[in-house]
Amino acid sequence: MTSADLDDMAALLGDPRVMLYPATKSRDDGARWIARNEDNYATHGFDLWIMETHSGQFVGDCGLTGQDVDGVPMLEVGYHVRTVLQGQGCATEAAAACRDFARTEIDAPELVAIIHPDNTASENVAQKIGMTRREDDHGGLIAARTVLGMTL
Repeated sequence: MTSADLDDMAALLGDPRVMLYPATKSRDDGARWIARNEDNYATHGFDLWIMETHSGQFVGDCGLTGQDVDGVPMLEVGYHVRTVLQGQGCATEAAAACRDFARTEIDAPELVAIIHPDNTASENVAQKIGMTRREDDHGGLIAARTVLGMTL
């Protein structure tokens, strides 16, 4: 993900059907989103990456990022897919690749997905890659967040 992806990322992050959690983002927020990812690439070697089809069509983003779950730092797999491409397995395929990367390249002991309680499609993706519901976290930007996780 680079600044060249701003148009696609701003459209994705500004779509209320994609950004159920916690809210849509402005174009400036999209620029900050990309900058944060670039900083984390330099610091950790990973964060969210751009997803594209084999023909180069923008799909969304997916990757591994640090999150706070009830005061505990955790490694999260996160994903956002354009609404026209949802339900086609893109998020599941990308999330599974991130899970495998966390296992083999990072040697992470555990992986979580933090999902808005109303986003059953996202919860289904997490379950398809082997995660199970762990808890509801009350420390996030919304009143409760569903946390799914797995030991790697």
